[in-house]
Amino acid sequence: MPRPVWTGAISFGLVTIPIKVTSATENHSIRFHQYHLEDMARVRTRKVCELEDREVTQDEIGKGYEVSKDQVVAVSDEELREIPLPTAKAIEIVAFVPYESIDPIQIGEGYYLEADGQVANKPYTLLRKALERNAKAAVAKFAWHGRERLGLLRVKEGVIALHALRWPDEVRSPEQLAPKAVDITDKEVDEALLLIDSMTREEPIEDAEWATDRYTEALQDVIHAKAEGKQPPAVEPEEAPSGRVVDLMAALEQSVQQAKESRADGGHATVHEMPKKKAAAKKSAKKTPAKKTTAKKATAQKTAAKKPRRSA
Repeated sequence: MPRPVWTGAISFGLVTIPIKVTSATENHSIRFHQYHLEDMARVRTRKVCELEDREVTQDEIGKGYEVSKDQVVAVSDEELREIPLPTAKAIEIVAFVPYESIDPIQIGEGYYLEADGQVANKPYTLLRKALERNAKAAVAKFAWHGRERLGLLRVKEGVIALHALRWPDEVRSPEQLAPKAVDITDKEVDEALLLIDSMTREEPIEDAEWATDRYTEALQDVIHAKAEGKQPPAVEPEEAPSGRVVDLMAALEQSVQQAKESRADGGHATVHEMPKKKAAAKKSAKKTPAKKTTAKKATAQKTAAKKPRRSA
């Protein structure tokens, strides 16, 4: 189990619950170091004082805020810890709101809250049971890493979880991004709903065959092959988009049929990306570099080009 990232208490009215906070997620991405390609020596980032033109140690480095071009105010870690905020030492529950009022885009990192000591077990269990029986979300305030934040408390498998929330003014408005009005028929909407129904699953997402990071697995294969002096596994070329304009209704009907066939075979529905227009394809082609200097760069660019984007 990872080490606690914070210790404090949950403040619930007049009830105080000592807790330890542990990160609820892990990052399994493969991390690279920077190397000098000529001799494969490690390239490191060094911290240099601009006035003295010398490298400084971590003990010589502190935090500062630039008030103006000629004035910087130093702020110590001790001063940050002693900020007179009631939430600096506690996760303070401030309200209960309907779950549907929480915009998912506000939700950030997740943490598990562990009862800290025997004395915390009873009030912790009391709050957990109250949250389980209540249909509302507990909104809290807490101060970590030099700033006050909003949080959402919920119960996951018998443990109270805390989700960091972005402040309302930190969420950008999507108003300018909405597409222009288009005509959609009721039949097209009904077919889209039918496709949603055919792709709906009751099982947990983690049990799905597609819930795996294929890019990381492929990258591990490349690293292992190169470490053993072998050629990386060959990548099968993907079929290029046809560039033709697809009839939306026909595409929906075909997608529903494929989803039904997949379910009948015991598999899961596969969603195929809609073919792009020719203009978009030509535009992408213009952005492709015309020359690659070395075989290593070509391999790196080919690998990066196939990296799928993750949703936030």
